[in-house]
Order: sequence, then structure tokens, then C-alpha cells
Amino acid sequence: MTEHVEVLIVGAGLSGVGAAHHLRTAFPRKTYTILEARDAIGGTWDLFRYPGVRSDSDMQTLGYRFRPWTDAKAIADGPSILKYVRDTAADAGIDRHIRFGHKVVRAAWSTEDALWTVEAVHDGKPVEFTAKFLYLCSGYYDYAGGHTPEFPGVEEFGGTVVHPQQWPEDLDYTGKKVVVIGSGATAVTLVPAMTDRAEHVTMLQRSPTYILSLPSEDALANRLRALLGPRLAYPIARWKNVAVSTLIYQLSRRRPGVVKAMIRKAAMKQLPPGYAVDTHFKPRYQPWDQRLCLVPDGDLFRSIKRGDASIVTDRIASFTRTGIRLESGGELEADVVVSATGLKLLAFGGIDLVVDGEPVKLPETMAYKGMMLSGVPNFVFTIGYTNASWTLKADLVGEYFVRLLRHLDRHGYDRAVPVNDDPAVTERPLLDFDAGYVLRSIDEFPKAGSRAPWQLGMSYAHDVVKLRHGKIDDGALRFSRREAGAGRLGA
Repeated sequence: MTEHVEVLIVGAGLSGVGAAHHLRTAFPRKTYTILEARDAIGGTWDLFRYPGVRSDSDMQTLGYRFRPWTDAKAIADGPSILKYVRDTAADAGIDRHIRFGHKVVRAAWSTEDALWTVEAVHDGKPVEFTAKFLYLCSGYYDYAGGHTPEFPGVEEFGGTVVHPQQWPEDLDYTGKKVVVIGSGATAVTLVPAMTDRAEHVTMLQRSPTYILSLPSEDALANRLRALLGPRLAYPIARWKNVAVSTLIYQLSRRRPGVVKAMIRKAAMKQLPPGYAVDTHFKPRYQPWDQRLCLVPDGDLFRSIKRGDASIVTDRIASFTRTGIRLESGGELEADVVVSATGLKLLAFGGIDLVVDGEPVKLPETMAYKGMMLSGVPNFVFTIGYTNASWTLKADLVGEYFVRLLRHLDRHGYDRAVPVNDDPAVTERPLLDFDAGYVLRSIDEFPKAGSRAPWQLGMSYAHDVVKLRHGKIDDGALRFSRREAGAGRLGA
């Protein structure tokens, strides 16, 4: 039996719960369902269970615009964020609209019916839904597994090798030598978190990353909350943090030398005297060519200063029975090796999209306002910022979607589809970002364009103007009505 709803949301993580909240608040009578492939709410924050898992953005901006973050810690741990998402779903009754264990595999649009037919698998059996609008909140990486390079000789290693995305619940590293391979956000989180039980933790990196220490608590936000209450204090703290992060980003792009010097000086203050800062903390790229790594209260630096952790900058020659042999000739002893080597990107959860019988080839489409696809009707997706909090963009997409639905209802339209017929628009990568996990797979994604509205904006302030207040009928987004009597569900 096919079930029908007006809006079908895919994904019950941070974005999906937020999307549902925006929809039900604006249109309490519109029907919706969330299809979630896993068996729990939370997405990323339910999937990742490695030690110390935490936000890499402050919670004043990673939190929803409509639900103030009230905990004292601004750089929050994974379980706290998961509780926040689940509480949001429960308080709004969103959890009652989630179908767990439903993996969407195909979605086909019919112009004649102005309808999506969505195929999912549940308990090994096919199930089908129809919807007027399809809203994907499935993120952009593969939940099935992360990226692990083929390490020479790894089969000879006598210890344990794990990837953070598939952390074993029974892994005991007490009193053991641990090597964490990687230098990104996951690695700099794991290293200090594992020092409480491990004999020693070594971060083995091919090249350094920019690492910035921030207080785990936002003193101004906490003070404002005490004085004004959460509702009044939250937007002030949120915009303050948006302004600070935007300033750092813009300064990084325009005066990279200044930012590099600031980050280096801050690291030197927190490391032991005489530490080889330029060897281990001087990247080859400019600030914000890749995402800056945040460490709350300098926990990574403190671990190094205490001697609980160390950094080795070298390349792997091969694994041995007792550890890792380096290209420099040295060897790292290890009982446990953590391959914090990144994610695998997966566009739209791997769902096959079809429009009027023709498969959609994603690299041949262009992203409209970073949230719809050229030639694909009644389709919205969420991809967050690479230079700021994911939720800032997710909230704006939800707000724009509400405005779009109001426009359709007001004019009696059934269909909205972006059309790129501007010959002056040239193609750009959707994510203009030099991180390895992006470069490995970006060719499988839709393209961005050289000018609005085909650019994936990376400025929250600009997107507030465009998505929250800009014109819906801008010429690139085309609207139409179904012919009277057409369609299997009626007008």
C-alpha cells in the first residue's frame, strides 16, 4: 500500500528535525513523514560514538534558531547535542512522524501527477510513499563507513585498527599505546580524550592543520542568559558568534599572513618551551583553505605539555607486527591504531533520482541557491556551511522552504523547478574546499554556478538577506499548475 503525504523528509538528524519543526510551525495542517534509515534520531550525533566526540562549532550557532541552547558549555559533547536534537523532536511531536529503518533507494518525479514516488526498504521489504515535495536532509557523507587508505602491511599488525565512524563499544585501550592517524577535527578530538586511560597517545600526521584554542564556555552568552533569560540572550550570542567567525574567515582570506602569525603565536604560548611548532603546527596551505580545528580550553596542547600525548609529522612506510614504520626510518609502537583519515562523501544518501522517466545525472545539474537542483521539480536539500555551523544554513533552508510553500499555495501552483538558461553562468565545484574528503568525491556532486542564484553561498549574513527576505519568483525558479483533471490524486 502506498502512503501519501504532502512533504516527505529524508533523514532524522539535526537537519531533518529542524526541517520538520519549520514545516509544522508554519503549516500545522500539512502532512509530513520523516524516513530515517537508522533506528534512532540524531544522524551524525547518534552515529559517532568515539571518545570525546563533540561539536566543532559553538552551540549558539550549531543550535537551532528557534530553540535556545541553554547549557553552559558552548563547545558541547556529542551526547549533549544528541539529547538536544531528541528533545526538540519530542517536544514538538516530530518523533511521532518518523519511520525508522526506512532506507530510501529511489525517488521518481511525475510531471503529469505533480508527485514524487519514493521507494524505500524496510526490514528487507520494499515500501512506497508519494509526496508533493521531497526534502532531503541526509547530509553529504556515507554512513556505511569512512575513508581508510590502504596501509602497506596492515595485515601484519598484531594490534587493533579502528575507524572513528565504526567505534567498537568494547574497545579497551587502558594502559595501551595508541596511535591516531590524521590531523583533522576527529584526530584532535580523540587524542586528548584518550589520554585519560591510554599509556600514551600519538597523533601521526602527514602534514599539520591549523588548530585554534577556544574556551569551552561562552562567558558572554552565559552572562546574558542569566541577565535576560534564554529567549532574549540567545539571538544576541548567536549573532555575536556569527560576527566573530565571519571576521576570522574574512581576515584569513584577505590577510592570511596575519592569521597564520596569530595562530602560531597562540600555539607557542600553550606548548612546552622549545617545542617544534613549525614542524607540527605550520600547515602548507592558507587558513580556511581547509576548516580550522577548534580545541576547547586548549585540551590538545595541555595533553602535549603534560607528556600524555605527542605529535609525529611523517609518512607511513608500512605497518609492522608491533606498530608503524615511518618513511624517516623511525617506528611508532602501537597496541591500538585509530584511522582518523576522513569521511567518504555520498550525494543525497545514494538515492537514485528520476524525473519523468529519465535518471538525474547529478554532475549535470546545478544547485540553485545551494538547496534545489536545476531541472528537478519540488525538491529541496540541505548542505551546510564549510566555514561556519551547519545549522545556520539548515535553518535558512527550512525558512526558505516555508516561504516557497506559501508562494505555491497563494498562487495555486503545483510545481516549482529551477531552470538554468543563462549562458553566462559557468560551472564551479559545489564545495569550493580543499579538504581531502571533498576532493576525493566532489565530481559526483551537482555543480555550483559562477553567479547568483547558482552559487552555494558561504556567508550567513548574505544568505539571511537572500533566503529569508529575497524574492521567491526570481526568474530562475519556474512555477506551473497541473492541467485540470490530470493526476491520480486530483487537484
